[in-house]
Amino acid sequence: MMVEKPDNFKHAPLQSEPAAQHRTVESADLFRGTNEIMIRHDGLLYRLKITRQGKLILNK
Repeated sequence: MMVEKPDNFKHAPLQSEPAAQHRTVESADLFRGTNEIMIRHDGLLYRLKITRQGKLILNK
């Protein structure tokens, strides 16, 4: 079941952390022309996929 968020949806404020602690990676650098990659995390494989609508989906 998919739930739509209302237009006035607000995120809870995040704790302030220095920007230097966050690394930004371009999706084009990860996918390199494909629409799906596998990510190994804690010994498990996850699939990260770009949908036809250009959104990202992560599946275990």
